[in-house]
Amino acid sequence: MTGSVTLISESPEDPYSHGRAASVVLDRHGLVTGWSERARILVGYSAEEVLGHRAVELLVDPADQDLVLAASAACVRQRGWFGVVPVRARDGRRLGFGIRVRQVTRAEGLREWYLVAAPAEEVMQWEIDRSVLEGLFRRSPIGLSVHDPELNILRINRAIARLGGVSTEQARGHRIGDFLIRADAETVDMGLREVLRTGTPMIFTEQPCRVPGAPGKERYVSVSAFRMEDSAGRVLGVTQLVEDVTDGHRARRRLALLTEAGATIGTTLDVQTTAQELVQAAVPGLADCVSVDLLEAISRGEEPVADGGVGPVRRTAYRTVTPETEHLLFPVGTVNSFPKESPQARCLATGRPVLEPFIDITDTVTAPGHEVPEAAHAVHSLMVVPLTARGLVLGFVSLWRSRLPEPFEEDDLTLAGELASRAAVSLDNARRFTQQHRAALALQRRLLPRELPAHPAVVVAHRYMPAGGATGVGGDWFDVIPLSGARVALVVGDVVGHGINAAATMGRLRTAVHTLADLDLEPDEVLSHLDDLVTRLAGEQEEDIEGTPGEQVVGATCLYAVYDPVTRHCAVARAGHPPPAVVTPEGEVSITDLPAGPPLGLGGLPFEAAELTLAEGSVLALYTNGLLDVAQQDMEAGLSKLCATLAGPGRPVEEMAQAVVDELLPARPTDDVALLLAQTLTLAPELVATWELAAEPTAPSRARHLTAEQLAVWGLADMAFSTELIVSELVTNAYRYAGGPVTLRLIHHQRLICEVSDPSSTSPHLRRARSTDEGGRGLLLVAQLTARWGTRHTREGKTVWTEQTLPPLLGGPGPETLL
Repeated sequence: MTGSVTLISESPEDPYSHGRAASVVLDRHGLVTGWSERARILVGYSAEEVLGHRAVELLVDPADQDLVLAASAACVRQRGWFGVVPVRARDGRRLGFGIRVRQVTRAEGLREWYLVAAPAEEVMQWEIDRSVLEGLFRRSPIGLSVHDPELNILRINRAIARLGGVSTEQARGHRIGDFLIRADAETVDMGLREVLRTGTPMIFTEQPCRVPGAPGKERYVSVSAFRMEDSAGRVLGVTQLVEDVTDGHRARRRLALLTEAGATIGTTLDVQTTAQELVQAAVPGLADCVSVDLLEAISRGEEPVADGGVGPVRRTAYRTVTPETEHLLFPVGTVNSFPKESPQARCLATGRPVLEPFIDITDTVTAPGHEVPEAAHAVHSLMVVPLTARGLVLGFVSLWRSRLPEPFEEDDLTLAGELASRAAVSLDNARRFTQQHRAALALQRRLLPRELPAHPAVVVAHRYMPAGGATGVGGDWFDVIPLSGARVALVVGDVVGHGINAAATMGRLRTAVHTLADLDLEPDEVLSHLDDLVTRLAGEQEEDIEGTPGEQVVGATCLYAVYDPVTRHCAVARAGHPPPAVVTPEGEVSITDLPAGPPLGLGGLPFEAAELTLAEGSVLALYTNGLLDVAQQDMEAGLSKLCATLAGPGRPVEEMAQAVVDELLPARPTDDVALLLAQTLTLAPELVATWELAAEPTAPSRARHLTAEQLAVWGLADMAFSTELIVSELVTNAYRYAGGPVTLRLIHHQRLICEVSDPSSTSPHLRRARSTDEGGRGLLLVAQLTARWGTRHTREGKTVWTEQTLPPLLGGPGPETLL
């Protein structure tokens, strides 16, 4: 081919054949047989001027020919060569060219040399780029894959080959999702196709990764993708960078789990709720099954002890995502003792976490008497972490793993310990709150009436609902207090605030109400005395500020009603309390219009009482404001709902009370609620006898005569002698010291009641007469003959009353009842 003219175009196969590179072909004698257009531009010779000529003589300065000949010899020995040689341009300029030479064998068996040349500085940059590219494919720890426009792999580096468990040759022609990315192939392809379509790179997208030989093992990679284009803007394919970020992914996931746990654990002051929040936070992010066991004393709210040992624990909460093991777990609420050799017992005894990467479920998790199904044997790894607060062990958390084949490791144990430590603080706070709450509840239960006494004046039903949540015990109370003359006092009150202070104040007020009720005061007078008491109590609390002052109870509300079954009159007064509702026998409901009165504790303001006349069978509904504040509704809406619930004729009070609870109260109200329903009764006219006697000397004699006749009618003739003595003494005192008409009334129900009323406000006093005194023994005699006696003042004067116990055969209690 010597002397032939062969024009060589730039070869797309060589990386230096584009841009400013030139192609030249030499035969084995060094004669130019090929000359590209780019070579003409760079050197200045046309193809006609160089073809058939020796390249050394034409393009190299004589002074540099030895260097070029040495390079030519190296080229022959190595069948290829790269280096920088001086080239003389047509205009005489001395140029430094980087030249890559490779040997070419033609079809006829002739060998030629194919040269690609470019300015030296560009060639050096190409070599640097080529070295970087080779480094990425051979030595880089970051995975690199090159894909054609159909997303088939053209080449991958060793890092990807190691991740996917394939060789670089095996990967060629496959998709990346076939052996590396553990996700839907369509999802992977969609991302790469979007990069191909838009040219917008995909940066640091995390994907789950397949692990050779361990299909369930967890590994994550970060994928970035870029579109490849040539100098003309043609799309050549996609390049992916793949980096193993499993450790970083796990660290971020653990941090996110801790952050979420910090926001979700300890939202309440309830031990069981806090334990349930702990297992919710740990499953499934850390384990497939988690249980919380607390020392039995802790579950009761008691103080933990330093030597709690391995003694019994109560299952407080658990959660599992593996149904095959759920029925094997100890149920919540059961008390268990683990063997001393078990991980749970060792953790509880030492207060240190226990990591068992490989375990047998039958030895650690199952309840006695249960058979282990085959599927449950997938549980293979266990951690037991102590719940420690203030240096004392409260219990432990057990964590199992089954679905993920990787066993627990030290990093998982550290994470579980952090979760447990956060939960332990919340559990200890909840335990202490439970302890205080139970003490307050016990105090409140003992201060509230356990059973209301049966009374001939009313049939009662009551409900008490303590506040739920952190508000705890409140100061609501109710009472049914028997009064003289077969009357009854109905009381409902509410102390401001919650907690032990409110409960204690409620107890003091309830005691005060009982004492004032025994004095037979009018309702407004009772509230006035209570107002003074609350003011004094608040003053005592303000003075006691040296220690822990606690919650200051500064007020209360109260409603006090007195019902007389003889007259059907009901006197009612209220101090800042909601008005009562009255249900008629026909089922119509109305809210009584009573003077409101100020709350107790304000001091100085008067209270007013109102008189109601109630038909027999009416229902008086007394309640605290917690009943109307449910669901944050306003007072008017609450009253309307209450009236609608109470409406309807002929309903038992127990049924009405339950209907109010079902309709108006949620499971755990936010405030204490006290409800008292009283259905009025009336004493039959034949059980009451009333006479008015003139204030004259014959009044005692007439009173004795009337009494004897009435007792004979009632079948109480055996009580005539003692009753006549009582009536005679009381009427005599009224005649002598009060003047005016005297009213005698006898009432026959569970006891025989005798009442003598006069217009005087002076009360008789019991005293012991000396042996030389002529009088003063009458009231002493009355006190000896009666079970109770006393004086009550009215607006028209006073009434002295006595109560005698009926014999057992006549409906009265037996002797043992009076002891």
